[in-house]
Amino acid sequence: MQLSALESLSTRLDAEHYRPIFIETENALKQNEWDYLENLTKSIMSFGAYALNNQIEYRESGIPFLRATDIKEGYIDFSNALRIDSAANELLWKSEIKPETVLLTMSGTVGNSSVTQEGMNYPINSSQDVAKIITTSQLNPYYLSVFLQSHYGRIQTSRLPIGSVQQHIFLWQINKLVIPLLGKAFQSSTEHTYREALSLLKQADVAYEEAQTLLLSELGLADWQPKPQTESVRDFSDVWSAGRMDAEYYQPKYDDIVNAIKGYPGGWHALGNLVTMRKCVEVGSKEYLDEGIPFVRVSNITPFEITEEKYISAELYSQVAQHQPNQGEILLSKDATPGIAHYIDEQPRRMIPSGGILRLKRKSDKVNDEYLTLALNSMPTLEQVNRDVGGSVILHWRPDQVAGTLIPILPQAKQAEIQRKVMESATLRRQSRALLERAKRAVEIAIEDGEAAAMEWMSEYQQTHL
Repeated sequence: MQLSALESLSTRLDAEHYRPIFIETENALKQNEWDYLENLTKSIMSFGAYALNNQIEYRESGIPFLRATDIKEGYIDFSNALRIDSAANELLWKSEIKPETVLLTMSGTVGNSSVTQEGMNYPINSSQDVAKIITTSQLNPYYLSVFLQSHYGRIQTSRLPIGSVQQHIFLWQINKLVIPLLGKAFQSSTEHTYREALSLLKQADVAYEEAQTLLLSELGLADWQPKPQTESVRDFSDVWSAGRMDAEYYQPKYDDIVNAIKGYPGGWHALGNLVTMRKCVEVGSKEYLDEGIPFVRVSNITPFEITEEKYISAELYSQVAQHQPNQGEILLSKDATPGIAHYIDEQPRRMIPSGGILRLKRKSDKVNDEYLTLALNSMPTLEQVNRDVGGSVILHWRPDQVAGTLIPILPQAKQAEIQRKVMESATLRRQSRALLERAKRAVEIAIEDGEAAAMEWMSEYQQTHL
């Protein structure tokens, strides 16, 4: 590439920034009407006052404080969001999120995007790793988010990250994203499809929450709140057998959970009696590729999906293929964010989970897979995880602790009821994902072949998939 062809506003002179696919994508977007994102927005902001973090105390409940890890592809996952109180929210007033704001991750998994909707529980706040984009009337926020998730949006954001270990993008880079200005009718059609996808996702959340409530009600923990006790008296024999001297381990709230499970009339089992466990593998960051076979890390799994971020070669995959997950297994995180369980209910694509993930396979008929996975993701298990890893700087849930986790054995009829709810939730999520993929593909077709071709494809798609 000639020096004259380099971008006048770019500080990047590395060859990676000027790979052919990046140049081709930008040229394709500029074939039709377009503009830079900065000219189509009222504001693009992030919370950049790092020093204020020292004044924030996170709470067990309160106002959601979203990080990049909470922004998924097309939706916001509030389940693991940090919480702050109203005083912290007022302190961080510049980073408070308003309805119909486009969120874009700037760190970690760069480029994930979603939109905040009117019906969410506000206030909501966010960290410095999330860009908040408020558009003008010329740019529909739902269309913008779908475009950012599309092939053309992803190619642009994948070009931007700076840093070899923890990659990051900056607001001045986001300002220069090339946005195709498709017609308002097409943008509105994209919004309609996206909203429909989010509505299905909300229904999926409701079904899953109902399943969780069934479990908690059965254990008498539906309305449980930890009591504010500051001391707990223990025998030395208890301390010796537990191998823990720290006060964190002996909080009374953990006794409440253990007693509820052990006192359940249907009985209980340690997880190790219900499943076999297999450790996965680390390949080393030097083996990471931009494309290939997914290498699944803890940050890539949720109870509902497995995302892709890092990849390995087919050659390396063949060397570690014994770690390929199979249908009917549960992936369970034990490091970093321990206690996330994902049930593989379909034949999975080729992938290799990292060493921070365990593969569980049910070996007992006392539980079904969907119920067991939900129980692992439930509050009683989470509190057991918190007890086991408490006091550690680097969170690590030892395999022996995982095996000792208490699982209540509900009656088969109640497990079946929970199973139906979980399966209903999974079906709704697949439908939601299909709608979002349809919206993304329509945007891509509009860019490549025009809006008329995209609308025709949408019409044919609806006829063949009804």
